[in-house]
Amino acid sequence: MTTRDRLLAALVAALWGFNFVVIDWGMAPHDGHSVPPLLFASLRFLLVAVPACFLVPRPQVPFRVVAAVGVFMSFGQFGLLYTSMAAGMPPGLAALVLQAQVVLTVVIAAGALRERPSRTVVAGVAVGAVGLVIVAAGRGGHVPAGALLLCLGAALSWAVGNVISRAAKVPGGLGLTVWSATVVPVPLLGLSLLVDGPGGLREGVAGFGWHAAVSTLYTVVLCSIVGYAVFNSLLARNPAASVVPWVLLAPVVAMATAWPLDGEVPSRAELVGGVLLVAGALVAQRGPRRARVRSAVPAQTRPDSV
Repeated sequence: MTTRDRLLAALVAALWGFNFVVIDWGMAPHDGHSVPPLLFASLRFLLVAVPACFLVPRPQVPFRVVAAVGVFMSFGQFGLLYTSMAAGMPPGLAALVLQAQVVLTVVIAAGALRERPSRTVVAGVAVGAVGLVIVAAGRGGHVPAGALLLCLGAALSWAVGNVISRAAKVPGGLGLTVWSATVVPVPLLGLSLLVDGPGGLREGVAGFGWHAAVSTLYTVVLCSIVGYAVFNSLLARNPAASVVPWVLLAPVVAMATAWPLDGEVPSRAELVGGVLLVAGALVAQRGPRRARVRSAVPAQTRPDSV
């Protein structure tokens, strides 16, 4: 990865880390009203897709590829994540558990795409994984088992979406972000109707106040349109094992912001694990010099970035 790509990856991790606090704040009851998680996620992706799909050209890949990215990276990941947080997963820990996708992505990409990670990448991911285990061991006992399993399912769905996005190698990530979102709102709304019932949907819409609106604006503009557009463009021009470890920084941002804003005071295990997460992300980027030279793409042939 170039220095510019590394900076972009760090920016995405910061945006996504704070996203967990914003989601939790938006779904929390305000004035006695709250928005059901699946409805909340459906509204997010509706605003990502419309009206942008009428302004942004569709990626030049079969629509089944675009739809598959939407199903796994958006529908599966966020449907499960929002439900997990509504079931009791605190934002800092949700950000942490979701990063199991880093290990899962590297493993799936190695099998499906034959992208064999270097020893340095494996070492970095291993250090990050140890950090995840340390934090989970210190906090996991305070979280409902169902919420934890839902969050792990979200991590698996994200990992599959990462590999599909990498395999497609779509130049530029904005088109893929917008058009993959078009397959998400209706299924999420249908699931919300089944889970919450018509009355729950009516109450959710009636209770959609300014807190939910601000939260949705952040998740739509900064996390989905900006964040995933940049992330997908990074995956299009870099191996998945080089891009994905940067997301290990997101839990550190989530825990650092959840502390003053939500009162989610990090334990000693979280602090130690957070340091290991950062160290793992940095180690994973220090691949062999020859490998970096061979994988470099001449500037004039690189796809346009977002």
